[in-house]
Amino acid sequence: MTNKIRYVAINGSERVDGNNAHALEWSKYYLEKQDVILDIFSLAKFKIEPCGACGDCNFRNEPCIQNDDAARAIHLMEASDGVIFACAVHGFGATPLMSAFLERVGTGFLRHNRTLTNKVAGVMVTGRRMGHVEVYNQMLQCALLNRMILVGYGFPAILMGDKKGEVLRDQEGMEMLRRMLDRMVSMTRLIREYEHLTGQKALQVLEPGERHRMDEKGEFYVPSKLDMR
Repeated sequence: MTNKIRYVAINGSERVDGNNAHALEWSKYYLEKQDVILDIFSLAKFKIEPCGACGDCNFRNEPCIQNDDAARAIHLMEASDGVIFACAVHGFGATPLMSAFLERVGTGFLRHNRTLTNKVAGVMVTGRRMGHVEVYNQMLQCALLNRMILVGYGFPAILMGDKKGEVLRDQEGMEMLRRMLDRMVSMTRLIREYEHLTGQKALQVLEPGERHRMDEKGEFYVPSKLDMR
């Protein structure tokens, strides 16, 4: 219970000093006041290759063999209490950098063991006028697919701005970002407290291949292999 909460933010913008970076630096400062550490992993500063044409990831259970920094990002995400997926709008969609990253880590790494299960997730989007919702949904689906605990409070953390630093003047957007960060911290502390008091995981995790169904009484049960034929 004495270890500090630690999050990692994945900055999917090609601009290392753009609006995305400014909002994340504000988040880092804000979380520090709550004794929470935020590491920022800016994809633009690292080598992230797109998925190749091999197509092997869907047929084997080993991590992607491409030699880049995707595995480094995975290590930071796995070692954290939660992840903030942050991306700028690029051509009315996610940046090519973020799209490549989500595909690489999702197919090449995370799908094998779902190592982000029950980690807290937040999603933030910056951009001028259009495309925010589409980008938000892409990252949201990545978090849900990896069985993370997605938190928010009110409207999504969508920040409007064009020139560098303008998003910090979007009062409503910044308020939604602040609320999201507060909820992430509250959820992490709640999970930690429960697990400390009970010695059990806060949320049930199904083993690979298991799935829930409802019986005739409306109660959940895990079917046997015989039931699943």
